[in-house]
Amino acid sequence: MNEQIKIDFEKTFKTSGLSETDVNLKKKFLDKFILNGFPNRKLENWKFSDINQIIHKNIGELSFFSDYSSSNKIDTSVFIDGLEHNKIVFINGRVEKIDFSYEDDEKIKLNETSETESEIKSFNSLVDLNNAFSSKIYKISIKKDYHLKKPLVIYNTTNNKIKSKSINIRLKFELDQNSSLRLIDYNNHQSEKNFINIFYDFELKKNSILKNYKIDNDHNKNIGYSFNNINQDENSFSENFILSSGSSFFKNEINCNLNGNYSSAFVNGIISLMNDQHHEIRTSINHLVENTKSYQLIKSVLGKDSKAVYQGKIFVNSQAQKTDGYQLSKAILLDESSEFNAKPELEIYADDVKCSHGSASGSLDENSIFYLMSRGLNYRQSKELLINGFMLDVIDKITDPEVKNLVKNMIGLKE
Repeated sequence: MNEQIKIDFEKTFKTSGLSETDVNLKKKFLDKFILNGFPNRKLENWKFSDINQIIHKNIGELSFFSDYSSSNKIDTSVFIDGLEHNKIVFINGRVEKIDFSYEDDEKIKLNETSETESEIKSFNSLVDLNNAFSSKIYKISIKKDYHLKKPLVIYNTTNNKIKSKSINIRLKFELDQNSSLRLIDYNNHQSEKNFINIFYDFELKKNSILKNYKIDNDHNKNIGYSFNNINQDENSFSENFILSSGSSFFKNEINCNLNGNYSSAFVNGIISLMNDQHHEIRTSINHLVENTKSYQLIKSVLGKDSKAVYQGKIFVNSQAQKTDGYQLSKAILLDESSEFNAKPELEIYADDVKCSHGSASGSLDENSIFYLMSRGLNYRQSKELLINGFMLDVIDKITDPEVKNLVKNMIGLKE
């Protein structure tokens, strides 16, 4: 693989137009990836989801070259109906459309950017791979006191022109003081057996608000990885929701640094799987100063031969007095062949804190099913009603009414 990835790298950036400095910087991250390779179960954070083995089993040999020179036709049928929204459309890793027509042009700045070595973050080998192969880095800046009128939907899509490819997407967001952004990260793939590697970087200034919704709901045979790094200043707020259901394998990671007093972060998610699917959510919420708050609730519904993982960590450093941190994961196993793994963690170095975590898994309560059947429902309807109630508890925590209704419609939930 090492020789082939070097050849693919040369092909990708030979005609990219990047400066020699930028290409050499990318090569440093390529070398780091080659040194460490794809993560495997020997690493603590990957012991439940050996992505090296998963790629080898489901895809085989990957090609790391993507041809960004020719455009792709946009399939408008993938656009979300009934929701007025701004758009950034990725097809096979290439930006094909940027549309902020609902917004004031002078309040939003979007440009291609490059970074110095000290600015680029290296969290793991997959982020190194992304830093090496993402062809362009776009930065979206929301100006001070501006609140987007409509949500921004990022369409991460592929078509049937590609197979066994590694697609790498990179975006940066900066929310200036007292600004807000509603972001829907929507995955829709017509391709099969590709590795989609996404890295988003968020900077939230004082009093800014990020509502970040991730949706992977359409069934496909791809393998996905998404890493979101969020830095929050004083009195900033981030709401993160994950619907993880569509791909053969998907791992969502959120690393959130609460750097300012009275900043807060909320992470809620649903994993709903069947038929050999394997998904994971991993969160790290880092309380670094006084008076910060976090809340995490992840629920999983697992059908035959499926596997879900939740690893959640609350870190409180010695200066972060008066931290309020909460974390809970629950899973319903619908078949004896399904599997749920949880690893809740608290790492606390302050003494004036309120932190808790918990995890529980089990099958549906047969007494509850019997009660519902006694009220006139059949067995299938009783199970569906209980599952719906289980998931609605998470969806009701979505604070944006439009997105809440969108998610309910996508997975067929009713009140």
